[in-house]
Amino acid sequence: MSKLNFETLLEAGVHFGHLKRKWNPAMAPYIFEEKKGIHIIDLNKTIVHLDQACAAMKQIAKSGKKVLFVATKKQAKEIVSERVTKVNMPYVTERWTGGMLTNFQTTRKSIRKMSTIDKMKSDGSWETLNKREKLFKTRQREKLEKTFGSISDMTRQPAAIFIVDILKEHIALAEARRLNIPTFAMVDTNSNPKLVDFPIPANDDATKSIALILDAICDAIREGLENRKNLKASDKDETTKETTTVESPVSETVETPIAEVAEAPVAEAIETPVAETLEAPVAEADTTTEEKTEE
Repeated sequence: MSKLNFETLLEAGVHFGHLKRKWNPAMAPYIFEEKKGIHIIDLNKTIVHLDQACAAMKQIAKSGKKVLFVATKKQAKEIVSERVTKVNMPYVTERWTGGMLTNFQTTRKSIRKMSTIDKMKSDGSWETLNKREKLFKTRQREKLEKTFGSISDMTRQPAAIFIVDILKEHIALAEARRLNIPTFAMVDTNSNPKLVDFPIPANDDATKSIALILDAICDAIREGLENRKNLKASDKDETTKETTTVESPVSETVETPIAEVAEAPVAEAIETPVAETLEAPVAEADTTTEEKTEE
């Protein structure tokens, strides 16, 4: 559940939509009224949809999967990079490269190029390059860092994608839908919410509105990560308890009976009957043979 209330959203201007002539009819259920030619978003529905999105995000983070954040518009760049970095999730704020998800193998190759250049600097092979090659590699590294640096830790396709302004990021949305990746997005009155799995009706142009929604989403992710950490810790404690309970009975069963079996029964079984069976019958047998010879 998000911790945002009606008044907080109202102060941040989350309710302001676009001009009436720019509206998308699919947004009709989320529009409260029209005022001075501008559509007003129903904040009660914003809270409901935000709570649903936060609950889903929490479960994704709890399962240990990654969520990719996409926002290349000026108002959202810094906000996304600042908030998302704290929860250690990948993000794209510079430019969405076509095929970043649908052609993910090529994306991984570009990321590996960055790591190979970094490796050259660390292992000393960088010094063998001439000045022109060094300049080319440096520029290539900077270009790759700008586009793929924020997703360098994303070794596989994300479990979900969060978009600010689906009209501007229509390529990212199309790729996610094609790959059946769950989509979360801030949807303004000029967008089609039916294209998104978890639409959040909100103003996607104001910095305060974007910051408020992102804070709620990132808090949900943080809670999911903490729950995952606590579960791991409790599982570890249980395994250590199990190992300690297993160790004590084994030592008892191994040490005591073996000592008893080794010392008492074996000694009796070997010493007494063997002595009797070897000594007494042999003596009797000798006397009988002597008597027979005498007769």
